[in-house]
Amino acid sequence: MRIKGRSYQSIWIDPGEPENVKIIDQARLPFSLEIKKLCSAEDVYDAIYSLSVRGAPAIGAAGAYGMYLAALEMSSATRYREHMHNAAHYLISCRPTAVNLSWAVTKVLSSISDYGSKDKIAEETRKAADEICQAEIDRCREIGNHGIKLLRETHKRKNGSAVNILTHCNAGWLACVDYGTVTAPVYMARDEGIPVHVWVSETRPRNQGARLTCFELANENISHTLVTDNECGLLMQKGMVDIVLTGSDRVARNGDSANKIGTYLKALAAYDNNIPYYIAVPSSSFDLSITEGPGSIPLEERDPGEVLYMEGLADGKITRFRICEAGTDALNHAFDITPARLIKGFITEKGIVKPDEKSILEKIN
Repeated sequence: MRIKGRSYQSIWIDPGEPENVKIIDQARLPFSLEIKKLCSAEDVYDAIYSLSVRGAPAIGAAGAYGMYLAALEMSSATRYREHMHNAAHYLISCRPTAVNLSWAVTKVLSSISDYGSKDKIAEETRKAADEICQAEIDRCREIGNHGIKLLRETHKRKNGSAVNILTHCNAGWLACVDYGTVTAPVYMARDEGIPVHVWVSETRPRNQGARLTCFELANENISHTLVTDNECGLLMQKGMVDIVLTGSDRVARNGDSANKIGTYLKALAAYDNNIPYYIAVPSSSFDLSITEGPGSIPLEERDPGEVLYMEGLADGKITRFRICEAGTDALNHAFDITPARLIKGFITEKGIVKPDEKSILEKIN
């Protein structure tokens, strides 16, 4: 997708610098466009943990490339098998909720056919990581092809009026290497001439809706309006939302879904107002090893400082400032779980899947 007219992916390797992985530093957006070089598995871990790279598919791609960088770090004195297995455990431990990370790292680890040669290990892990990265792009494109059908139907039902979409957090191309999950059908609708408008929920505590989704939509000239998290229910009550679209970091076999904190409240409001709530998600985010969300999907708890302080641009500088009384404690869960009963369906690269175990196992397995 584009930033000021130039095409980017959120993670890539330049042909002239195959020993480095490059990412757009999402922690600096929208105030500063910075390209960060990752040169080791530790760099990848730090980038994921600090949210320089975030979004379930992008985290998976980063973890995969982290395995490739771990291979490059080895010397003739390294115990290759032990080193690569340790790197895998290390990378997987970084963020617990998004299943894509463990899925991608494990997939790269399993691609190693022989631990006898460093060069061979590096070649195989690079190939596997490239394939995972390209597969996520392809999945998002197909999610767009299936998701646009819903927007077409809504546009037709409204006799040609604009389709009003509400989203939460960021499930755009920054989170997904390219295209995005939620944004893929939006971009395709725009290209097809379907008028769309996106209500962007700011998404506390790190404001990833405000900082990232608005950044993406502005650069793609998509009509959008930023709203507070707490305003979304009112918009639905007033008939200003036609469909709710969010992403997901992990979906259980029964259709329970973990996503950025506040998603559950959006789903409740949508259900109460008869507004369809869909989750745009690649098959790589389904975890068929767990039967349901509560008690099974780990919900990351982050630094309370992300609630106690906010970050913004002031006098040309990125500034961090306290928003409450000194000495106040904060609780900062990064995710919540939306039960399957509130979900209309999952928009996947394999089609739209009903939120029940039978449908998920038939389509996703």
